[in-house]
Amino acid sequence: MIKVCGMREAENIREAEALGIDLMGFIFWPKSSRYVSERPAYLPKKCKRVGVFVDASLEDIRQHVTDYQLDIIQLHGQESPAFAKALKPLPVIKAFNIATAEDFRQTVAYEGIVDYFLFDSKGKAVGGNGKKFDWSALEAYHGETPFLLSGGIGPDDAESVISFHQPKCIGIDLNSRFEIEPALKDIPKLRQFVNQFHHE
Repeated sequence: MIKVCGMREAENIREAEALGIDLMGFIFWPKSSRYVSERPAYLPKKCKRVGVFVDASLEDIRQHVTDYQLDIIQLHGQESPAFAKALKPLPVIKAFNIATAEDFRQTVAYEGIVDYFLFDSKGKAVGGNGKKFDWSALEAYHGETPFLLSGGIGPDDAESVISFHQPKCIGIDLNSRFEIEPALKDIPKLRQFVNQFHHE
């Protein structure tokens, strides 16, 4: 499964969708350089729409679900398990910043509540840091919740992503390393990566 996050421009959205990706992320956090402040002229129809929020209110999230016909909610802040549960029946992805095996402890409270985890690199920004964490730390993840691998995956990482195996890893999240500028993806680079990924 491939998720491309941080989209905003209509034509860029259309071109990325045509590559056959599974999920497309839209960031509704005002402090992000990829913030979506108004509805793009085109939204994807063939892949699922993911709304990314950081400590937003339930009301704000529900309004965006309606306005953008979101399929999945991604929580990237300090949201509690109870908060995630309140968003049901919509599927929920809960993001965690990972540096060492110890960081997986924070996931336990969300087991059985959220549908997916997203494991990102620890960094100054909330996502989109463009840096990888040590994937060998994922050997310490023994949870039941499937996850997406995120954090600094770039155009040259197709082989290492394909060769990475962890039973609960169901896909990858691509963002800043595929950008010409924030919220504008380099479609040829994405195409090459997606083709490589799908041909394995």
